[in-house]
Amino acid sequence: MRTVRWGILSTATIGMAKVTPAIQRAANCEVVAIASRHSDRAAAAARRLGIEASYGGYEQLLAAPDIDAVYIPLPNDMHAEWTTKAAAAGKHVLCEKPLGLTAAEARTMADACRGAGVKLAEAFMYRHHPTWVEARRLLAEETVGELQAVQSWFSYYNDDPANIRNRLENGGGAVMDIGCYNINLSRMLFAAEPVRIAAAVRRDPVMGIDTLSSAVLEFSGGGQATFTCSTRAAPYQRVHIIGDAGRIEMEIPFNIPPDRETRIFVARGGEAPETITFPPADQYTIQADLFARAIIEDTAVPVPIDDAINNMAAIETILATD
Repeated sequence: MRTVRWGILSTATIGMAKVTPAIQRAANCEVVAIASRHSDRAAAAARRLGIEASYGGYEQLLAAPDIDAVYIPLPNDMHAEWTTKAAAAGKHVLCEKPLGLTAAEARTMADACRGAGVKLAEAFMYRHHPTWVEARRLLAEETVGELQAVQSWFSYYNDDPANIRNRLENGGGAVMDIGCYNINLSRMLFAAEPVRIAAAVRRDPVMGIDTLSSAVLEFSGGGQATFTCSTRAAPYQRVHIIGDAGRIEMEIPFNIPPDRETRIFVARGGEAPETITFPPADQYTIQADLFARAIIEDTAVPVPIDDAINNMAAIETILATD
């Protein structure tokens, strides 16, 4: 196998606007089919993106013999069902974050894929962008000394009750949609699981979803990560990584633009920050390339799926806050 043939389960906006075109640009990938519950919608999506086949049902796509892997951008509450069905059909799975609704559900998904002998990855695309690769390298080399704290913010405004991000039954809410990034990067940078979590959660009185959530994650040795995420605040995102001898600031940590240069700022000791500039890079294309490479070479996916299970456990702890 030199090329992974992809099927896309859903015509969701994230897939149509960003992920599917990025997969198409990966040298070792080919998108051969797309499915929707409505055949006309699938056909229109296929025409728009230049995809050869379209299916008016997810089962039909999974039954197609010419598909090696699927990308699942379905609502959060549908991830487990269709990941499990994809595994049973012998398809490798790249599933949007968060992997499931609970850690137990995520573990069931992982077990299903292991049992079927297919690979499963959670689509945290930001981890593969050159800015984050460099930040992690600097941290590993102790350029800013020993990591002490991570501070992050992620927010946007959306109060549409019909939007799946605001529907509790679909796994909506700020922590599930964007706070999962704050949790994931904190665990990634400390390379550990939190030993204690404290949180404050504000919920919409009608919708029931959290709209403003903050948390402190404490790690062994005393390191701390703090974050706030909100779906009712001005759009903003930032990450500060603080060591005992310097700091790293991630200018655009998550929605990193693929068509222009990006920057991080590194300050050592009391010196003025140094700006490190990176050429344009598409984090979604890098993600697809790495996942496809793992399939082609039959190697481990870049991030073990147990990481997704542990991220879900932290999400559950935060959302259990009264």
